[in-house]
Amino acid sequence: MNRPQRDEAMVREAGISLDRALFPLLVGIERRGPIGVVDLADRVGRDYTTVSRQVAKLESLGLVARQASAADRRVREAVVTPKGKIMTDAVDLARDRIGRAIFASWDDRDVGELVRLMRKFADAVKDDDPAETAES
Repeated sequence: MNRPQRDEAMVREAGISLDRALFPLLVGIERRGPIGVVDLADRVGRDYTTVSRQVAKLESLGLVARQASAADRRVREAVVTPKGKIMTDAVDLARDRIGRAIFASWDDRDVGELVRLMRKFADAVKDDDPAETAES
């Protein structure tokens, strides 16, 4: 699910023109923003200097803007612009189309079971300290 080819397919399906490396950053900023570069880099598993350059590229494309953090004026946070939101909305619609195509052949019971198990997994990841879970 995390292969770069999936991002390429999503960008194609959304009908947008965006470098594959920038795609997850734009989506992350839209979902989590305002967000600082260090936090964003941590979430995507990249070096913050690389992410800083990539966010600057998104800013030059008019997809994100940077602003001073309300909590710490020394920190600049990225927020999605209206142009960036249009792009992430197109991605959301593409995800929906792809998901519907995948699940079209599944019966309702199987979809319900997947939803139940994913909820269980998400709750466990959210609530548990990974170090404690590994020690158990």
